[in-house]
Amino acid sequence: MLSSYRGFMMDLDGTIYKGKEVIEKSVSFVQALADRKIPYIFLTNNSSRTPTEIAEKLKRMNVPATSGHIYTSSLAMAAYVREHWQLPIRAYVIGSRGLVHALEEVGVLFTDQNPDAVIVGVDRFFTYDKLAKAQRALYNGATLLATNADKAIPMEDGYMPGNGAIVAAVAEASDSTPTFVGKPEQWIVEQSLSILKTGKTETLLVGDNYDTDIVAGLRAGVPTLHVGTGVTPREALAEKEKQPTFSVPNLDVSLLER
Repeated sequence: MLSSYRGFMMDLDGTIYKGKEVIEKSVSFVQALADRKIPYIFLTNNSSRTPTEIAEKLKRMNVPATSGHIYTSSLAMAAYVREHWQLPIRAYVIGSRGLVHALEEVGVLFTDQNPDAVIVGVDRFFTYDKLAKAQRALYNGATLLATNADKAIPMEDGYMPGNGAIVAAVAEASDSTPTFVGKPEQWIVEQSLSILKTGKTETLLVGDNYDTDIVAGLRAGVPTLHVGTGVTPREALAEKEKQPTFSVPNLDVSLLER
């Protein structure tokens, strides 16, 4: 079924693992890609960690990965700022170290005093004070940018609020419309393709979340594989008007044999 694809873009949360719990069949699938020297990249909306930290987590789960295999919404945001803004820009950043590190690398200056942009990524220490600072900056003319709009993050024991919940609060408080760069936006998919160096039709985007992973592929013109191990169960998938190219209960090495 998948033997004709020359490159793979795979989601992490809900596809490879749930929180601290690995999805065992996914490990064998990725190992098979590595053994066959098929290019792959992990494409994640989670902006909280750096690629190195994510790669270390994957290696602890016996998933073959280096930092070069990881492309986060934080990296996509840094690439977006670098291409669409005249650097350096001044930004008030709500987010974790993954986002901060990526923005530092492209020369963003961090401030809550009259910034050019408010940049929002998932922040487990989000407070009313941070909301107030973002509101003030946006009222004063700053542009609202956000890594992604995920409402929930799959965990081993259920779900946690995603960045979309934080962005919604900031947007509502300031009557602002955010620009997103993570899935399902085409931007992050196209950036990943440039790293893989494979064409759209020969690359498969794999993920559990219809509204982010699958829609990203549909928008970018990339074939998609839905796995029923995370946010979108296969029963809910059947109700969607536009379907992924493939849907399976979980990743399995045998898929690469067909």
